[in-house]
Amino acid sequence: MNTDMAAGTALRIACSKADLAASLGIVSRAVSTRGAVQVLGGILLQAVEGRLSLAATDMEISIRASLAGETEGDASVVVPGRLLTDLVRLLPDDSVTLAYDEGDGVLGVTSGSHSSRLNVYSAEDFPRLPPLDVPLQTIDAPALLATIEKVGRAASRDESRPVLTGVLVRFEGDKLIMAATDSYRLAVKETSLETAGPDLDAIIPARALQELARLAAGAEEVRLGVHENHVIFSANDVWLTSRRIDGQFPNYKQLLPETFEVEIATPRAALLDVVRRAGLMAQRNAPLRLRFAEGELTVSAQTQDVGEATESLPIDYTGEELEIGFNPDFLRDGLEAVADDTIQLKLINRLRPGLIAAPDESFWYLIMPIRLAG
Repeated sequence: MNTDMAAGTALRIACSKADLAASLGIVSRAVSTRGAVQVLGGILLQAVEGRLSLAATDMEISIRASLAGETEGDASVVVPGRLLTDLVRLLPDDSVTLAYDEGDGVLGVTSGSHSSRLNVYSAEDFPRLPPLDVPLQTIDAPALLATIEKVGRAASRDESRPVLTGVLVRFEGDKLIMAATDSYRLAVKETSLETAGPDLDAIIPARALQELARLAAGAEEVRLGVHENHVIFSANDVWLTSRRIDGQFPNYKQLLPETFEVEIATPRAALLDVVRRAGLMAQRNAPLRLRFAEGELTVSAQTQDVGEATESLPIDYTGEELEIGFNPDFLRDGLEAVADDTIQLKLINRLRPGLIAAPDESFWYLIMPIRLAG
């Protein structure tokens, strides 16, 4: 490992084991799990204004946190992230001392009778992170996190289409709009804010927003700013930065049909329970079948060598019978994303997308059907 240091000669920190373990647990979520660049598997440690600062990045997101402690020296050092996180969690004493001297090329960890020496990486090889001293705007955290929770699950996990792995985040005056699609489903949520939001129209990796939701849990507000191609978030004394995804996000307004042949209001919880139960029998890409008949919806699924299930529930439906197939996981996700007791199901025909709508929440979830045999 490269231990050639330029900045500072030593670093010594004495701090609480619990505080250090908590901060490492937060920051380590940005540590790269791909071994191609070793230093990205590390956590940068440095003393800043009498506190221990920790940072990690996988080049897509970065997370930074700090904790109180007794610090000496101004050296910076990068320590293997997972190893240090696991070690600190297991230390025997309530206090920890970290000591680094560039001449040794190792980080000493002592706690009670325990002593370890960890090989380190050069801080010079650690990527330069976006600055944090940018103009920030405050946003209501519960509103932001509720929007992420509803929309984020519809983003794609297929890295071959990077734009679809992100979430469109747009502020229009005092309205926040988020949209995500994996080309099989589309989730759109509009959220009213108490004050006008920042000037932001960006595609942000869904993973970054999901990490933000963890970091900001319980917070009353999130601060948000922009620096070049990065979006910067701050909550609970933790900073998260994320690169923006380049590209053109699909026009979600054009994807939402303007008219539907069938519109049904139905209790959400009862339908979700049926979908969860029947969905257990829809394996290996088998569809979940929804058959609408006079006053009744029948949900069924069948997978060869697994089993089958059928369940009916009353529904306010009149008209010709209609049978349509959906991916069971996608349908369940859409129903789970709604908080209202009642949802609207909107359909055109068995070959056109269906819509789960919660108008009171300004939430729409469009889902492509699966062509049914027979």
